[in-house]
Amino acid sequence: MVITVSNVLLVVSLLLFFAILAGKTSYRFGVPSLILFLGVGMLAGSEGIGKIQFGYEHAGATQFLGNVALCFILFSGGLDTKWRSIRPVLGKGIALSTLGVVLTAFFVGVFVHLFTNFSWVESFLLGSIVSSTDAAAVFSILNSKSLSLKNNLKPLLEFESGSNDPMAFLLTTLFVGMLGAEGLSVGKALLMLLWQMSLGVLMGFVMGKLSVISINRIRVGYEGLYPVLCIALMLFTYSFTNALGGNGFLAVYICAIFVGNKKISHRQAIMNSFDGYAWLMQLLLFLTLGLLVFPSHVWEVKWIGLLISILIILVARPLAVMICLLFFKKTDFRSQLFISWVGLRGSAAILFATYPMMAGLKDSDMIFSIVFFIAFLSMALQGSTIPWVARKLKLGEPLPAALLARRDLDTKTEMIEIEVEKGAPLDGKLLLEADLPEDTRITMVLRKGEYIIPNGNTRLEPRDHLYVLCKNPDEIRNLIG
Repeated sequence: MVITVSNVLLVVSLLLFFAILAGKTSYRFGVPSLILFLGVGMLAGSEGIGKIQFGYEHAGATQFLGNVALCFILFSGGLDTKWRSIRPVLGKGIALSTLGVVLTAFFVGVFVHLFTNFSWVESFLLGSIVSSTDAAAVFSILNSKSLSLKNNLKPLLEFESGSNDPMAFLLTTLFVGMLGAEGLSVGKALLMLLWQMSLGVLMGFVMGKLSVISINRIRVGYEGLYPVLCIALMLFTYSFTNALGGNGFLAVYICAIFVGNKKISHRQAIMNSFDGYAWLMQLLLFLTLGLLVFPSHVWEVKWIGLLISILIILVARPLAVMICLLFFKKTDFRSQLFISWVGLRGSAAILFATYPMMAGLKDSDMIFSIVFFIAFLSMALQGSTIPWVARKLKLGEPLPAALLARRDLDTKTEMIEIEVEKGAPLDGKLLLEADLPEDTRITMVLRKGEYIIPNGNTRLEPRDHLYVLCKNPDEIRNLIG
């Protein structure tokens, strides 16, 4: 085929189309969409039926696309992260996304050194690449199976998955630097890690505040341009933080959390747009990673990949979780087991595996193949069994019928969840006393793990979670909160 703009667009459009169909099919069988997206890319690749010549020499292009895609994915996740939900689990989430990543990388690194010919630094590099989790597909499966989670597990896992990629990225780049021409010492590497983390957090808060001011004060005259303004602010946050020597991914995620929890103009347009952007970027990223891999190379490392996968699933992740949670109030053993099981390796790990390639490191091709095998197996095994594990551990429960019905509606109303805080306007009031707009309905109340269908005589209590159908979410949050 002669390479032209039309041909390239034709191939891309077909790949996206079949990937979307594959993702739709995955919901029915409980298989994470990521696996089928990667599968479509592999089928279209140089060793598949598509015979698209896209090999390791294109790792640079994949890395560029991956970094941009990860910015969109993290920003979208940050916008959806509600401070009220993560505040009770913030300490645990930070511990899991920092210390948990370091411990996982350490345990995997020790194992790899003992059972392979990799040096200590190479072993810790491999451990760092696979140290972060990817929960993006986890909750799509839970939603498709109509499951929710008890014990505040959902916000904890969401926050961990959104905030642990930066730490894994830092560790990966540090060990690549130690193996590369620059030959970083351990002391210098630790100082660089501290600087990148600190600057990433600082820039995230600074750019979050500036982003809110910019969105609210700049009048662009057209609602559709506000998401574009957010893209500009997001990319500036990432690139400027990196230019200063900080971690751009961490800055982007913190900036998005700040923006998502403030009053901003055209909130719904921005939220809806970034939800679509994130899905598009995930599709493109997964397809590209699938194109990049050579299945025959992955098959050659199947045994070491299987051994490392078993270690991560049964030893490294559970140990890291248990050690991290020792610093907090007692977390029941069932919850610890479930958090350990949801430690899926995903697209971020495969993306980080391209960094050794770009640095021209020895055995970088083998490292990439091992990481791909680990991520693929993790998504297939753990991802497809999450609903079953949740039920067995008695941590999953079906969503109420009213909420399931709402998911199928196509109206201008929206379903939002609001927690009644102590001293809030609705604290202690009967529902009939609530001064709500006529087009607003409180359809369900979650109280102490039980769903209640409210009526006018239902008295609201602190920590009640209200499921509200409304047309103006911000107005209702201000009124109720």
